Order: sequence, then structure tokens, then C-alpha cells
Amino acid sequence: MTINLIADALVACLLVATIITCYILAKRIERLKADEAGMRQTVGALITATDNAERAIAGLKNTLGDCDRTLDERLRTAERYAADLAAQVEAGQVVMERITQIVSAASLVARPAPEVAAPAPVAEPAPLSRMESAAQSAAAIRARAARRLEAQLEGQAA
Repeated sequence: MTINLIADALVACLLVATIITCYILAKRIERLKADEAGMRQTVGALITATDNAERAIAGLKNTLGDCDRTLDERLRTAERYAADLAAQVEAGQVVMERITQIVSAASLVARPAPEVAAPAPVAEPAPLSRMESAAQSAAAIRARAARRLEAQLEGQAA
């Protein structure tokens, strides 16, 4: 009978150990289930974030394509303007060369007369018409330009 009592006590100890182990395992399972729910929420948030990122990437690709097309148009326009500007600069240089030739020819043809001492002041000069005054101004400008040109030519020859 003592063997039966020892066997029953041993079985009772093993049952208590089994109950404690089951209780610990039940708590762990509850924590795992709670973690599973949290994990599902995290996975759902990741899926949503991935979808948003994919939409953003698609939008960026569209924007990049629009920027590329706009930049291409602007580059073509800039190239046209650069070509037009180069043509205008070249035309301006041709005009400047012609003006230089005209001034050179004018200085060779019309040398200014030696300056004479200024006449005695007259009481009142006769009034000039607008055309006469413009002609005199133009002649004075031409004479100054010719003197400058001669001075430049003498400076280059020296």
C-alpha cells in the first residue's frame, strides 16, 4: 500500500506540474495571438505604404516625362534663338564694315579745310532756317568724325 501511496503522490505531483506547464503555455499562446494581431496590422500598414509608394513612383515617372518633353522644347527654342542671334550679329558686323568703308571714303574725298582764324564777332547772326541749321550740324559732325578717323589712321601708321 505504501507503494500505491507513493505512486499516487508521484502522479499528483506530475499532474500539478502538468497543470502549471499548461497554464504557462496558455499564457504564451495568448501573447503569440496578440503578437499575431499586431503583426497583421503591421503587414497591412506595409502593404498600404507599398501601394502609396508605387502610385507616387508612377506620378514621378509621368512628371519626369513631362519635364523631359518641356526641356526638349526649350532647348530647341534656345537653339533657334542662338542661330537667329548669330545671324543678326553677323549682319551687324557687315553693316559696321560698310559704315567703316563709307567713313574712310568720305574722309579721303572731303578733307576738312584748314581752320581759319575766327572772324570778328558780328553783332547779330542772321536767323537760320531749320534745314540750314541741320545741314551745318551734320557738316560739323562729319568734320569731327573725319578728324578722329585721320587721328586713328595716323596712330596706326606710327
